[in-house]
Amino acid sequence: MTVESFDPVRQVVSVTPTAVEHFKRQLVNHKEARAVRLSVKQSGCTGFMYVIDLVPEGQADDLHYALADGVELLVDKNSLAVVSGTQIDFVTEGVNRQLKFLNPNAKDYCGCGESFNVN
Repeated sequence: MTVESFDPVRQVVSVTPTAVEHFKRQLVNHKEARAVRLSVKQSGCTGFMYVIDLVPEGQADDLHYALADGVELLVDKNSLAVVSGTQIDFVTEGVNRQLKFLNPNAKDYCGCGESFNVN
């Protein structure tokens, strides 16, 4: 898939209600931030790593998605081929809480869970 063929109506990044609530709490604690921005960068032994930033505004070519409770998700246009179809969740496992990315494009994960690869 190329960035040019991305259809934001069909291929959005979805966010669960628990993740939206988590993002909302984070934005309240970071007064200068107005939105959550998702991108990927090359990292780790497998290839890519998700990057979540709390930002005052997006970059010129970011896609904007209004989530529940006034939370705005910005998706880096250059990351679309990697994150298209991903669901972001916020889960509690024992005493640990973390964001989980359920990405249908991910084919391999590193052993420590820091990075992933797509085919």
